[in-house]
Amino acid sequence: MAAPGPALTVAVTGPTGTFGFGFVPLLEADDRVGRIIGIARRPFDPCEHGWTKMEYRQGDVRDPAALEQAFVGADVVVHLAFMIVGIADRQTIREINVEGTMNTFRAAVAAGARRFVYASSVAAYGFGRDNPVGITEEWPTRPAKHFFYSKEKAEVERLLHDAAAAHPEIDMYLLRPSIVLGPHFAGAKTFFPTWLEALGQRLTAFALRPPVTLPALLPALPVQFIHEQDVGQALHLCVQAAGPPGAYNVTGDGVLTALDVAREIGMLPVAVPRAPVQVAGRLLAALPFAPPVLGWAEALWTPPIMDAGKAKRELGWSPRYTALEALRETLEAQRG
Repeated sequence: MAAPGPALTVAVTGPTGTFGFGFVPLLEADDRVGRIIGIARRPFDPCEHGWTKMEYRQGDVRDPAALEQAFVGADVVVHLAFMIVGIADRQTIREINVEGTMNTFRAAVAAGARRFVYASSVAAYGFGRDNPVGITEEWPTRPAKHFFYSKEKAEVERLLHDAAAAHPEIDMYLLRPSIVLGPHFAGAKTFFPTWLEALGQRLTAFALRPPVTLPALLPALPVQFIHEQDVGQALHLCVQAAGPPGAYNVTGDGVLTALDVAREIGMLPVAVPRAPVQVAGRLLAALPFAPPVLGWAEALWTPPIMDAGKAKRELGWSPRYTALEALRETLEAQRG
């Protein structure tokens, strides 16, 4: 039997988001990982989360020099930092999402990292009417017309593909998860002002525990969910190079609908035709001078449904939670 290699040093951007809470504990428990570097703009104490291997480094993905300094000695760089909610101006969002990701990749190359792992999204496939049900990784990524998150995920994948071709010394893994749920689903809430966060908590509490059963007029649009721990498992397998570099879809087993989600929340779902809702979503996202957050409405057009067979075959990945189980655990955590 070959002797085990030296312990890995893994650098992680954005470790305290939803993805990080499903991923970092696996690194902490892995004897093959000796050191973890956590890079974030806002200071945090890794020990508060029980992360004893992690060293905090303050850094902004818009600062290439800070990234290069943080990545010194890293064998693997995992890039999780990405602006999702769209409450900043468009320039700031682009600086963080697109330019920040490319800064992170270039800093990983400069540090001599062997692998770069990027958390992309199902949104990179766009919302075209011709998207097949059960999209595989061979299907092209095509940005949405208005939704900033989809546009930038697809653009980043294209830029990373070109950059990786110019640097064959570093292996690149792209994960495309469906909607990620779990106990830390609200991990991005710190982006909001305190008053808005408090209002959101009150509205969420009302929605999850309504005093009466409320009707919900919804189309039967399909949706896939994945638990944060299952995303973490997939990221961990990429860190360990359990399969060949490339893109991997990951999602929990089963496809739900918006009606199923309303029913689990405790509402009375009432089906309505899909077409008017889809058209309204496209029109809302296309409003002139609309804030970026309204781009999420375009996701109602034709939600992409993925096939995760490649990750199961080539990475040896297997989700612990079905889509329904991920939803139920999230609701239980929020109600608690």
